[in-house]
Amino acid sequence: MAANPGALVTSNDAGLSVPDWPTSFGSFHMPRMVGGVKYEHGHRMIAGTVVILTVTLALWLWRSEERRWVRRLGGLAVLTIICQATLGGITVLYFLPVDISVAHACLAQLFFCMMVSIALFTNPDWQWDRLKLQDSSTPSLAHLSVATTVVMFVQLLLGAAFRHHSFGIIPHILVAALVTISVFWLLFRVLFEFRSESQLERPTLLLTALLLVQILLGVGSYLMILETQGAPQPLSPVVAVRTAHVAVGALLLASSLFLTFRYVAAASGASDEEISIAKEART
Repeated sequence: MAANPGALVTSNDAGLSVPDWPTSFGSFHMPRMVGGVKYEHGHRMIAGTVVILTVTLALWLWRSEERRWVRRLGGLAVLTIICQATLGGITVLYFLPVDISVAHACLAQLFFCMMVSIALFTNPDWQWDRLKLQDSSTPSLAHLSVATTVVMFVQLLLGAAFRHHSFGIIPHILVAALVTISVFWLLFRVLFEFRSESQLERPTLLLTALLLVQILLGVGSYLMILETQGAPQPLSPVVAVRTAHVAVGALLLASSLFLTFRYVAAASGASDEEISIAKEART
């Protein structure tokens, strides 16, 4: 996806290395890929490839997918990637306005989630009622996972705002704490109440592992930024850590979304009678 090259552009301060859009230096020809141009124009090239692949996917879904809502999701993905490209152009034409730049970053995450959803729903093994989960707790795993995914998206929004110098680190840290609490709450619920369900345990453990890696990358990124504030240009180690932080954040959101679908599907597969029996057993 184009989100990770976008992180390379931001981390290298290369957002205006190509000062015009949709052309590059007044032409559609390949510019010299030197300095920040290789990041900014490379980002545009990858984004253009993603647009072509998304349109191809939508056409394939329209021709071969029987479920209307999946076909519409493919069409929504096309609309989203076009809006994403437009926002990218506006950020260049108006010299990186913070609100547009943050919207551009967040829309990339939403698009990535759409692609993950389409991949999941078109998997031949995917069934909404394949796993039955008798969960009578409050909040349920389904509700908790939905809340976790929403908080993660807010966290990514705040991270994008911090990278574009909209405000300080404190809001980002506070919401990161909420994300950590939510993920570990999910983990404890699964380990202590649904240990026998490997389809829930393994993805939840993966989500927790990604969270720990993300925390380490976030702390490392911030410390490296503080230590290199006087550098004339972004240093390669800082760029690598900051870019990895953005990439793992996207994987974390996608993993949480996958778990949300898994929990919601499992909860919808259990009948009211089964849930009632499970609730009586716990009381």
